[in-house]
Amino acid sequence: MFSFLQKIGKSLMFPIATLPAAALLLRLGSDDMLGAIPNEVIQYIASIMAASGDAILGNLPIIFAIGIAMGFAHDSGGGAALAGAIAHLVLIAVLKAVNETLNMGVFGGIIAGITAGLLYNKFYNVKFPEWLSFFGGRRFVPIITSITMAILGSILAIVWGPIQGGIDAVGNWMIGAGSLGVGMYGFFNRLLIPVGLHHVINTVIWFDFGEFTNAAGDIVKGDIHRFLAGDPSAGHFQAGFFPIMMFGLPAACLAMYFAAKKEKRPIVGGMFVSIALTAFLTGVTEPIEFSFMFLSPVLYGIHAVLTGISLALAYIVGFRDGFGFSAGLIDYLLNFGLADKPLLLIPLGLGFGAIYFVVFYFLIKKLDLKTPGREDDDEEDIEVDTAISDDVDVRAYYTIEALGGQDNIKQIDYCTTRLRMTVQDANKVDDKTLKQTGARGVMRISKTNVQVIIGTSVEFLAEAMKERLRKGNPAPAYAQLPQEQPGVTETVDNGTAAIRDFEMPITGDLVPLAEVPDEAFSAGFMGPGFGIRPADGTVYAPFDGQVVMIFPTKHAIGLKSDTGLELLIHVGLDTVKLNGEGFDMFVLDGQTIKRGDALLKVDIARIQDQVPSMITPVIFTGLMGQEIKLEKSGYQRAGSTNIISVKK
Repeated sequence: MFSFLQKIGKSLMFPIATLPAAALLLRLGSDDMLGAIPNEVIQYIASIMAASGDAILGNLPIIFAIGIAMGFAHDSGGGAALAGAIAHLVLIAVLKAVNETLNMGVFGGIIAGITAGLLYNKFYNVKFPEWLSFFGGRRFVPIITSITMAILGSILAIVWGPIQGGIDAVGNWMIGAGSLGVGMYGFFNRLLIPVGLHHVINTVIWFDFGEFTNAAGDIVKGDIHRFLAGDPSAGHFQAGFFPIMMFGLPAACLAMYFAAKKEKRPIVGGMFVSIALTAFLTGVTEPIEFSFMFLSPVLYGIHAVLTGISLALAYIVGFRDGFGFSAGLIDYLLNFGLADKPLLLIPLGLGFGAIYFVVFYFLIKKLDLKTPGREDDDEEDIEVDTAISDDVDVRAYYTIEALGGQDNIKQIDYCTTRLRMTVQDANKVDDKTLKQTGARGVMRISKTNVQVIIGTSVEFLAEAMKERLRKGNPAPAYAQLPQEQPGVTETVDNGTAAIRDFEMPITGDLVPLAEVPDEAFSAGFMGPGFGIRPADGTVYAPFDGQVVMIFPTKHAIGLKSDTGLELLIHVGLDTVKLNGEGFDMFVLDGQTIKRGDALLKVDIARIQDQVPSMITPVIFTGLMGQEIKLEKSGYQRAGSTNIISVKK
């Protein structure tokens, strides 16, 4: 049952993703915005925008049916979407035939979508005798869906009245309870985030509770649509989130930064700035919440309580506001004209910001809570740098391996910020490696259900993982982990071994890997190695071998020696964003190379002011788990030998 509810929560993301566009169109086309400008052309455009936005919000039930059907379908296929639309249309027709006053709203869309998705999974590959084969497979799904919904609709027409009465009673109590009702909603909204069920209660509150007749005489339901339609009683279930998302949680980031160990602040600082700014502007707070949720449940419990208090306090002081996406600055400015006492956000926000900072900092220090930057071991959450995040295929490979490999993965789903994985055995999931790839947190829901918090790029990662699983998840050329350590001599007495036939590839100063100013390399995520601060822009082949990979942007090259040693030379940091500007490549993918051959050249003077650093990581991707030791230091000319050894 729990996993089924999670499936609903995940599937709701498809239709909910339409809300920002709908809210933006409806709001900009309102009479107090573009519609207020005394210009016929602008008013014509405003009327089109308002009608377009209202078309989405006014048809949420069928949008929910289509989106949820796709979410439940094993392949998110278009056949499931068609079945979802048919299911909803049949349901509405049956309900009207029995009782014209019965309106299931978004609940009808949810039920239709679930039914269509389940039927799609069961019958998408059904086979019939040859004379009926035209109706087999996916073509049969709309047929069986319409029949099923006709039966289900006739049942719902009888039983839904009392069910709707119960839902309305709960809604009326929450609305009638005033600050207590909205406060309880705020508390449970945050409390259910770890398991992803907050979308379920949000759907009820935001899209079904309450009714309002707009200027056109149409009845709209739900706190969001009623607020945008001008209902003066709507918005109380949204307003209290603004102080938390725009001020409270960013202040918590500041507290966690100052509570971190001083030597770790440069590592976690960038992460905190990024996720705090995301929360302030857009209201997307899960990256912040997951940065302390699993490390410090005490803090998360306090956060849930403070959220409830914020919603209750906003109700008490008369601050009423709404959003189309989430409670960030963008929605606040967009709906400023519709809100009641919108300037109260400033004192409320500053107050909650101060409370969050003091409470978080005090408890982190007092209880020695292991928030980012305070862990006992040396493994911190590592923010993936641009070179890795831009090549999502590499991250997908490591994520699959960290989840126990292809054989351990049964199903990949995702929502706004999380991978929702069904696996054979959750014990095979490697939390440490997942965090090294950039994951904010890992949660085991059950023995077979795992959630991995990625951030707003989760969709791209999930799709890359699905594509890799279809191909058997082959390792990228520069990420393969060989069974043995080729190119390494026998171990000597001090526990190290020299790397044979390896020459300095670039003239410059040697830099220990730990001092490379990019944690994706310095933490050893790509493998052991060292850095070079180049004095010359030419990169030479360090051994005899072959070019196995050239990045399209020419900033990095993968090599493999004749003895099997695998190497990645990444020229400069964050140079991928230059799209090849300033780089000249002298070799081709697959080309045989000899020691000392010129591989590529970079115009250092041209690009050095455009990137964070010209330090060039030299990574031995085939020696994962080992340590490269520098045997020399300082300035070394290209072609120098005996500069490194490997510590086993």
